[in-house]
Amino acid sequence: MKNIQREDLKIISLHSNMSEAEFERLLKDNVYNDKEMWQKFLRLFFITLGVGFTTAGILFFFAYNWADLHKFAKIGLTEVLVIATTIVALLPKINQNTRNIILTGASFLVGVLFAVFGQIYQTGANAYDFFLAWTLFIALWVAVSNFAPLWLLFIVLINTTFILYTQQVAKDWDELLIATLLFCINAIALICALLLKNQKKISAIPIWFTHILALSCAVIGTMGMIIVIYDNHEGFSILFTMLVLTTYALGIWHGLNSKSAFYLSIISFSIISIMTSVFINFSNDGGMFLFVSLFVIGSVTAVIMTLINLQKKWKNEN
Repeated sequence: MKNIQREDLKIISLHSNMSEAEFERLLKDNVYNDKEMWQKFLRLFFITLGVGFTTAGILFFFAYNWADLHKFAKIGLTEVLVIATTIVALLPKINQNTRNIILTGASFLVGVLFAVFGQIYQTGANAYDFFLAWTLFIALWVAVSNFAPLWLLFIVLINTTFILYTQQVAKDWDELLIATLLFCINAIALICALLLKNQKKISAIPIWFTHILALSCAVIGTMGMIIVIYDNHEGFSILFTMLVLTTYALGIWHGLNSKSAFYLSIISFSIISIMTSVFINFSNDGGMFLFVSLFVIGSVTAVIMTLINLQKKWKNEN
């Protein structure tokens, strides 16, 4: 039996004459993690912990000894660390997961290298230049490794670069235009990840990665719609609203098809936040705040009850 779940075994035991000993044996063979799985988990956990602490230690080392280090020592040490970690990641005897974790640590060190260089020579560049260079110089590693944490770092750097660019260079851009572009960046990343996962072209996309992207889209969409409600942005209001509605509709469709309550819940709570802003925009007297309070309590309760019923229905269908 492949990919058998605990619920499947419970259903089988309820509708058969399976003994308790046989049920426990099937759980042990198909559901419970064995010694090999625990060893793999602990190995990856301690490697990740070691790389993370090492990177943090390097950052604190430069911060504490900055005044006492010569500028060539600062750059030289950082370059040696980047080169050394990259060489270690390329060793053939290292397995793929360990290689990707080390490469992620090297990607953080690339950011440290650019920060050290900018601090020493006081290049006068804007902060977005630093994050743009960091993004470009790890792009090849991100594409080659196909590692979800590294992809998440890459997307965070893209968002950070764009936000800093709008704050330091494109200061005259409309804030709703900025929200629209940010929403498109994260929505495109989410849709591409889901399509690749559903078509099984990339099997290593974990669920937490798509959930973080979906959550970022919901947050940006909610904040953008609140801007539409409270401020007058005639140029981009219709475009942003249509993008959000289309994406939310696709999210609800995907949540129902994949039987995922996560997408349904974040979209529902986003809509509740948007509707609350609409009501408060009409009036901000005491009666409206009482109505909004009752609306939030009632709508949240309705969403939770609906999700619980859907979970029961999906469980029975299995």
